[in-house]
Amino acid sequence: MEIVDFLDPINPQEFPFPTESVVQSQLGNVIFIYTEANRFPNLASFDIAIVGVKDDRKAFDNEGCGHAPDAIRKFLYQLMQGPYSVKIVDLGNIKTGFTHKDTCFALSSVVAGLIANSVLPVIIGGGQDMTFANYQAYHSLGQIINIVAIDPMFDLGSSEQELNSRSYLSSIILHQPNFLFNYTNIGYQTYFIDQDALKLMQNLFFDAYRLGIVRENLSEVEPMVRNADMISFDISAIRHSDAPGNGNASPHGFYGEEACQITRYAGMSDKLTSIGFYEMNPKFDQSGQTAHLVAQMIWYFIDGFYNRAQDFPLTGEENYVKYRVSIHDHKEEIVFYKSKKTDRWWMEIPLPVEQRAKYERHYLIPCSYKDYQTASDNDIPDRWWMVYQKLM
Repeated sequence: MEIVDFLDPINPQEFPFPTESVVQSQLGNVIFIYTEANRFPNLASFDIAIVGVKDDRKAFDNEGCGHAPDAIRKFLYQLMQGPYSVKIVDLGNIKTGFTHKDTCFALSSVVAGLIANSVLPVIIGGGQDMTFANYQAYHSLGQIINIVAIDPMFDLGSSEQELNSRSYLSSIILHQPNFLFNYTNIGYQTYFIDQDALKLMQNLFFDAYRLGIVRENLSEVEPMVRNADMISFDISAIRHSDAPGNGNASPHGFYGEEACQITRYAGMSDKLTSIGFYEMNPKFDQSGQTAHLVAQMIWYFIDGFYNRAQDFPLTGEENYVKYRVSIHDHKEEIVFYKSKKTDRWWMEIPLPVEQRAKYERHYLIPCSYKDYQTASDNDIPDRWWMVYQKLM
């Protein structure tokens, strides 16, 4: 089947612009929108594709999040294009399948097709269980990946539990063959986390960063998301006062400005090839506040994307400053690379040459100057050590 077979086109009458406020640079005017009147486009002409999901059958305590795609579009289309020419297509919404598995298959097929065409999917709407469908797209492409989730919980559920928005991570971990190299949680809130789950994360050498730690220095999020192939953003990670449109909204979480900064970091990552914004529920929203915030988060993601530096360090060492740090009682040197273009940092895991092809996307770890300082102080950076244990 072709990608178009899984998609319902947009009805433009649902997103009318007030005549007196139409501006040509509004995204609604510069994004190619797939409608019944517009034929399905040639994907080679685009960088980013917006894909809506209206399936909320497995959204835990958040029925209604399937109505999010069109609610978000109403605000997204009114935002202005940045100082660049965008090549974005809105492909409409995934056809809701007869079963939940049918919808997952459709989304997975669309995402895989887009990535294969070098188009980055931005998934909007539905429950966070759709993260599993996003992951399956990489399985079909045979690509080992890193997943980053901005989420107040780990969503591990139990091994016997059916796939839903609170158990999708277990479904990914247990899926065979497995193509998950690393999982990173950003912004978990301890009072929502079972301590056994936290131990499991540690035993799997996954990364988990508590909300309070992340908010102390938000710039440290940048290397975390720079290491992701796909990102899953649960809107319940944002505090209720900023994003009331969620059935599981909490008094604590990221501020809206912080959420926008995180998504801009994500857009700037040369490695990232898909992102999803889940669990936004218009039923609980107030005057469209959450839908508007998600639209702005997408705007910041687009802004980051069109400011990518293309400095992932596989392109030639002449573009980087190389540092070697010896650690006392540790036989391996830690090699750091600093981009001359952006001042961004990476660490290298010492892999045999014959293994580098398999792990070419993983043995160079995005990091920060803080990690270099840690190594210079004769201590092994946590980020380096976690990946070293996975690869060795």
